[in-house]
Amino acid sequence: MRDVVIAGVGAHATGHFTEKPLKALAHTAIWGALGDAGATPRDVQAAYVGNSLGGLLTGQEGIRGEVVLQHSGIVGIPVVNVENACASATTALRGAWLEVASGAADVALAVGVEKMFVGDTARTIAALAADSELELSDMGMQFTSSYAIHPKINIKARMREYGWTLADLAKPAVKNSFNGSLNPLAHHRKPLSVDDVVNSRVVVDPLTLYMCASISDGAAAALLCSANRASRFQKRPVRLSACVLRSGVYRLPADGRADSAEVVAREAYEKAGVGPEDLDVVELHDAMAPAELMLYERLGLCGPGEGPRLIDEGITTLAGRVPVNPSGGLCSRGHPVGATGLLQIAELVWQLRGEAGPRQIARRPKVALAQNQGGLTLGQESAVYTATILEV
Repeated sequence: MRDVVIAGVGAHATGHFTEKPLKALAHTAIWGALGDAGATPRDVQAAYVGNSLGGLLTGQEGIRGEVVLQHSGIVGIPVVNVENACASATTALRGAWLEVASGAADVALAVGVEKMFVGDTARTIAALAADSELELSDMGMQFTSSYAIHPKINIKARMREYGWTLADLAKPAVKNSFNGSLNPLAHHRKPLSVDDVVNSRVVVDPLTLYMCASISDGAAAALLCSANRASRFQKRPVRLSACVLRSGVYRLPADGRADSAEVVAREAYEKAGVGPEDLDVVELHDAMAPAELMLYERLGLCGPGEGPRLIDEGITTLAGRVPVNPSGGLCSRGHPVGATGLLQIAELVWQLRGEAGPRQIARRPKVALAQNQGGLTLGQESAVYTATILEV
């Protein structure tokens, strides 16, 4: 397998863009990545396009990737459509990485795009619910309310076990809202206080509105090439040291097996030859603010129950030892489902290059981790987990 680097990244702002179709959102990200690298459409030899909900929300099925790429001037190459819930974009990145690492292509493009505002919020919520397992019963087909039930059970269990308070659950949202306020691409750019978060409308007890990622449109892209071809392009290459993908497993809460987020992180660390102590910056999947506290443990950043302390002591803030979600994360940057994984990658590339503007980490990072997951099954886990390590 060849060494692979990211030569360019691009992103469309996340937010409410009713007038823009998928291909227009993606165009900005694709040409942003090409321009960042100093590349042209003719340089791209293969492409993977991640999108989760477009079939349900826009009616475009089967060839979403080909439609998106043709609009951006990229035709006549292998195109793979990727649908893998909230990890669609990271799965597309992995596909492009494998194309280059295997030698099948020297340059490959990964795109993630999602159009969630379609004039009918109920349709969008129903499409999101379809990313959880459907259960056949004697009463017919029913949605399993995993999006509400599983987080509530897991978070309340942690509150009892660790003594976490509502204020503790709010702390990641407060930290990330400040980061998002510095990000011109973020959906929400208003810094929040603990009181703001705790006193916002209850969605599912104990989760409040500002603890939850909102519906967003958006797109991101990354241009990958083999390390020995990186000099063709204009920006400092960022090495893609590991990109791990696994499905979740069915496990009971007390069966003793490691959570799959921990498993993929360990595998990524091993493949990259680094450990959690080497990380300089992290983007993780805070679809709910309390998930960030639990993911600190899964990623090896702290011991059980110590997540709130990392924020209290400033360790995961922009000025801390290992800043987490400098982009603002899903709750502030936004969560356009099929684009989220590559939005994480774009942020980390900018941070590693020193190009993140007012939210740039002062102590230039060298090792970065992106953690992404999505979908829900009838077990106790998400349907898919990824962990990606980048280095300069």
